[in-house]
Amino acid sequence: MVDVVVIGGGAAGMFAAIHALKQGANVVVLEKSNKLLSKVRISGGGRCNVTHRPMSVNELVKNYPRGGKSLKPLFSQWRCEDTMKWFTDRGVPLKIEDDGRVFPVSDNSEDIITALLKSAKDVDIRLKSAVTDIQKIENGFSLTINNDKTISARQVIAASGGSPKRSGLMLWEKLGLPIINPVPSLFTFNIKHQPLNDLMGLSVQDATVYLPEIKQQFSGPVLITHWGLSGPAVLKLSAFAARELAERQYQYKVRLQWLKDMTHEDVIQSFNSNKTMTNNRPESIPKRLWRYLLQRADVRTDTAFKDISKKEQNRLAEIILNDTYDAVGKSTYKEEFVTAGGIDLQAINLKTMEAKDIPGLYIIGELANIDGITGGFNFQAAWASGMVAGKNINFE
Repeated sequence: MVDVVVIGGGAAGMFAAIHALKQGANVVVLEKSNKLLSKVRISGGGRCNVTHRPMSVNELVKNYPRGGKSLKPLFSQWRCEDTMKWFTDRGVPLKIEDDGRVFPVSDNSEDIITALLKSAKDVDIRLKSAVTDIQKIENGFSLTINNDKTISARQVIAASGGSPKRSGLMLWEKLGLPIINPVPSLFTFNIKHQPLNDLMGLSVQDATVYLPEIKQQFSGPVLITHWGLSGPAVLKLSAFAARELAERQYQYKVRLQWLKDMTHEDVIQSFNSNKTMTNNRPESIPKRLWRYLLQRADVRTDTAFKDISKKEQNRLAEIILNDTYDAVGKSTYKEEFVTAGGIDLQAINLKTMEAKDIPGLYIIGELANIDGITGGFNFQAAWASGMVAGKNINFE
């Protein structure tokens, strides 16, 4: 019987294995695919967004739509600065970008992978080893691998990742763990409006995106794509509204405020009376988008602001502050598929990551109902939960 079996060779699983090893445990990692750390490799376009710039625990937990304040005991034990120090100490210099994301100075995820694998060199790693059954036995667990071999362990750290379907969580449901149905998080909004789609590639650095039917909004950069809208504000909103949008089968209204924190009157007063509307463009709005908004408001472009009608002025202000579209569907954000859902956090002791009703079983990473917004927060949750589980194993 081995001391610890870690199910899953992703970021959370490998970090847990490394920290269990530090406790003197005999550790086996079972990974169903033929390679480790796949998500680390492709994250951030191959650059790997390791974590986010250091912040207080109170601020950090605000970036997790599922969990929030309940995650304080977890992140109090492993903060963003701890992640940064861990990799820096292992020869991976890091940099903090303007938006707070943290990457290796090399912009190469392989440096992160190398640091992890070096630290895990004494871990028994078994690839192509899918756990197909798990049973609680006296003094531990019995795990079936590929419907064939079995392995016994005193402790099990479950890091098998999120699943897009509930069926992918059946292994844990059979053990009696409560499951929150998984739905996608971190996705872009599909809007079939050709004049808008033709502006693909344009962005506004500080707009507000609002979902009026569920009364949620976020501000920040918004990117227009050939299928609709993306960018940090959209992705953050998709994460916090993930369940409500799933319930609506991804049919919803999206309202854009292109000039943030302005009233109708503010917009009207911001224009130069003597300039033509083509030349009255607000600085934060790209030229092509401005022409589109003028056309959308049916405002004459070659006329000075003082010479257009009050009705035109009001129409333009309304478009700038309440530009509304029908969205149908979503698009996954690049390769970084994230799910909202998994094992209910109520069933986990978030000080240790141990299942409350199944001693010796630890649940970490996206398998738990923890997901963060884009910006390094999902990896931070992986490192933190992996470290806490690995540190708290009790194999003696």
